[in-house]
Amino acid sequence: MIRAAAFCALLAAASAPALALDMPFGARLLSERIVPLDSYALPLAPFDGTTVPAQVYEGQVERRTWRLDGGVSTPLQILAPLRDQLVTGGYEVVFECKASACGGFDFRFGTEVALAPQMHVDIGDFRFLSAVRTGDEVLSLLVSRSGSSAYVQEIHLLPVAPGVHETPAEVPQSPEPEPRPESEPGSEPGPVTPPLIGALMTEGHVILGDLDFRTGANALGPGPFESLSRIAVFLAANPDYRVVLVGHTDSTGALEANISLSKRRAGTVRDRLVNTYGVSPERVAAEGMGYLAPVASNLTREGREKNRRVEALLLPVE
Repeated sequence: MIRAAAFCALLAAASAPALALDMPFGARLLSERIVPLDSYALPLAPFDGTTVPAQVYEGQVERRTWRLDGGVSTPLQILAPLRDQLVTGGYEVVFECKASACGGFDFRFGTEVALAPQMHVDIGDFRFLSAVRTGDEVLSLLVSRSGSSAYVQEIHLLPVAPGVHETPAEVPQSPEPEPRPESEPGSEPGPVTPPLIGALMTEGHVILGDLDFRTGANALGPGPFESLSRIAVFLAANPDYRVVLVGHTDSTGALEANISLSKRRAGTVRDRLVNTYGVSPERVAAEGMGYLAPVASNLTREGREKNRRVEALLLPVE
């Protein structure tokens, strides 16, 4: 909550124009999305064992990410001058934390973070900040490193006049994806939520339920696929692990053909992780089981649909 001592200062800034942060020299804008009317849950405290305490605000939400290459700056060295700009601009910092003090993995997956490759977060080396101006203009910053690059995410919410209900508009930074190809029955992409990584850690394997292939082929749809983004983030933050992607089919057709198809599909997913999400080729392998490891009966249509899948198997780096 905003401290009473700062309330008058915040009121004085009520008519101030929206603040445009000056990013460090060499920062390259990776993504920008502006929604005229949306909501944002601003984190106000570290992960408390159940959730990340937050307050929901409504207004125009501007989401941006930047990348800085080749530098040696720490997340704090990048964040500190941005924080100074906020304070000078009339914001009050209401919450700030570092990596494990934020809640580490649980904080990272309990807050809004752009998908890779627009944002990468090292679970052990990131900084987060929430700030408020005039009580209803809020801004958060997330800064982290990945290899020799640093990433900055800004989420800025501006109040809008009552009654404003505009259609969301996006400002794309890359070409529009091609139309989604026809997919097998039952393989339409579904929501993949943060528990995916929890299941991978506790069970040792997880079904990638949002993938989408052409009927009878190994061509993966254009995506993006949240499951692959989360796996890429996890591997970047946990260098002692690797994954094996295992393709599965139903029992239609000969076993040899199904094993070949399932391995090609797993290989396609591996290629996407490596080429789009930046996973090291040595950290991910692809295999195929055909119809030898079903999760449901192949005697029904529903069972066959469930058996057509790609799973991620978690293993230690040898």
